[in-house]
Amino acid sequence: MDKKKILVVSKSFYPENSPRSFRTTELVKEFCRQGHDVTLYTLKNDEHHQPIANEFGVTIKDLGKLRFKPVDLTKGNKIIFLLKRVVNRAFLLFFEYPDIELMFRVKKALKNESGYDLMVSVAVPHPVHWGVTWARTKQHRIADTWVADCGDAYMGVIKHDSFGKMFYFKYLEKWLCRKADHIAIPNINMKVNYYPEFRNKILEIPQGFKFDEVQMQHVAPNNPVPTFAFAGVFMRTTRNPVPLLEYLISTKRDFKFIVFTRTAELLLPYKEVLKDKLEIRDYIPRTELIKELSKMDFHINIGFDPAQQAPSKIIDYYLSGRPILSFPTNEVDKKLMDEFLDGNYSNGFRYENVDKFRIENVSKAFLSLCKK
Repeated sequence: MDKKKILVVSKSFYPENSPRSFRTTELVKEFCRQGHDVTLYTLKNDEHHQPIANEFGVTIKDLGKLRFKPVDLTKGNKIIFLLKRVVNRAFLLFFEYPDIELMFRVKKALKNESGYDLMVSVAVPHPVHWGVTWARTKQHRIADTWVADCGDAYMGVIKHDSFGKMFYFKYLEKWLCRKADHIAIPNINMKVNYYPEFRNKILEIPQGFKFDEVQMQHVAPNNPVPTFAFAGVFMRTTRNPVPLLEYLISTKRDFKFIVFTRTAELLLPYKEVLKDKLEIRDYIPRTELIKELSKMDFHINIGFDPAQQAPSKIIDYYLSGRPILSFPTNEVDKKLMDEFLDGNYSNGFRYENVDKFRIENVSKAFLSLCKK
């Protein structure tokens, strides 16, 4: 393929530990490996980003230091804390604060950019897309082809939260959908979450990973008790660990459940009961996480609805070489759980077409959208 001039716009980039950061980082690196001329707009950090720029040849430009700060929820008594939570929720709900600032930052940054073959904007947060939408006009297209890459729809996915989006944000999402040439989502089943009039623009481009950087483990670990893990975010709606924890309290079996998360509030009451059987850990870099996951007997995936999500943790689990116990809802299949605790993984999650997650194939999918 001919050398292309590519622009990527994303708030999230290495060393941030998030699926959207992995998306941007792996995509930028692979575009560079293939010899393309790549420019990235992000929240630049010279200490971490300059070595990547030097190694891969990407030009990294700064969106600028964000001035809007989230409400500080670390200080104050119970009443002050409650008031701050209400204010924080209201700002997010009504104004998409503090991420709304990115809309203005991106628009300003792209004012003088032009001549690209391909532009990829990455959300979340969605104000990144809105900024590109604002900046791109008929007279100033910036790139021949613009792909808005979305982990989730903005208005269409409301199950993850107790509150839906305010109705007026639909005008921003429809504005984006009208202007974007293509909308990329990680699982084509998720297109039902978008407005019907724009679904013809939607295509599946899954999360991409450099498989060669991870040495898969094929030897089962020798743990003294059944040891299993979960990595990621818990939610009270679609990914709620409470039914699983209730089951674990009721069982008389020995086990070790290790959780890598930053949403531990749902776990804390159960930690007091399960004690050492439940271990809560913070996030760690992805390559380290996969090594830790390879030490487990199996992994847990909770509330997996293909119409609502395509969790990147599934590929991390795959690369760790261990079986997956996947529950399609928050409810626990006790018979299946008992099978896994007995070491019978025959009814575990089955991977399909894993090669589509290779970053080499993901990058080709984006590049195939370039105009000839």
